[in-house]
Amino acid sequence: MRRRTSLLPAAAVLAVVASCGLTSGSPMVDDVEPGSIGKGRPLEGADLAVTSKQFTEQLVLGAVMGIAFEAAGAEVLDRTGIQGSVGTRAAVENGDADAAYEYTGTAWITYLGHSRPIPDPRQQWEAVRDADARKGLTWLAPASLNNTYALAMNQANHRKYRTTTMSEVAELAKKDPGAVTLCVEGEFANRADGLPGLQKAYGMSIPARNSTQMDTGIIYTQTAKGACTYGEVYTTDGRIKSMDLVVMEDDKKFFPNYNAAPMVRTDTLEKWPAIASVLAPVTEALTNEVARTLNAKVDVDGEDPHQVALDWMVEKGFVKES
Repeated sequence: MRRRTSLLPAAAVLAVVASCGLTSGSPMVDDVEPGSIGKGRPLEGADLAVTSKQFTEQLVLGAVMGIAFEAAGAEVLDRTGIQGSVGTRAAVENGDADAAYEYTGTAWITYLGHSRPIPDPRQQWEAVRDADARKGLTWLAPASLNNTYALAMNQANHRKYRTTTMSEVAELAKKDPGAVTLCVEGEFANRADGLPGLQKAYGMSIPARNSTQMDTGIIYTQTAKGACTYGEVYTTDGRIKSMDLVVMEDDKKFFPNYNAAPMVRTDTLEKWPAIASVLAPVTEALTNEVARTLNAKVDVDGEDPHQVALDWMVEKGFVKES
């Protein structure tokens, strides 16, 4: 799963990154100037490195952050696209990067080692903020963008079964067990924070024969075709929008919160406190719908993630192109 796993154990990645440091990266050279953010160029003279993981949404968010810094006057080093969550985190912790958009759930579970997520998204962010303050990291206010799990269905099945929440899916499973068929990843089918836990939380009992395991990409196409009534999706995936899928609300808040928020080295923020005000309106504008639209431009339309980020920043009036 793209937010939770790494090719190396966490300790090994931390050791590699800490001992060797990152040598890759290239300057961001967008010809941008302040729009609604960065007025007065409060980051003039700053040399800031931004990083991200290597999947689409992270590449876009990393570019968004870097472009915001550029417009505010900073020289920006692009170190986006690191493989695995742990390596990205380590880059910010050890000073190879100054900031990244990170997910609260990833920090709480993967980095801080907790097994139980906090259901309230604000409280989850506060808990991460407080814990990481002791590690020299500052978490700025989070976006409503929440890249977590969900079940989704196509429009034809939505018209047929009229479910919009997971509680309604559970009720349908009781009334008409054959109606609830699932397309899921193998890991999701077996993890406590996946299908087994979901069934327990909602009082569902879905027969094994009603659940088919497959690769992530196939889940979306099969769900869109109606081969299964419900498919496991990520809530900000661009294919939800392009395939016109209907996402079920997790009304009992079973799935962890993965709200995106700027994670900044505290010493960098103390030196350049304007980072907070530069990023605040940008982060506030990041919603699930925005993420789906931007992700679809990359994954469906084949556009470059950095260009997608720049176009959005200009469209929103955050920056202007010189």
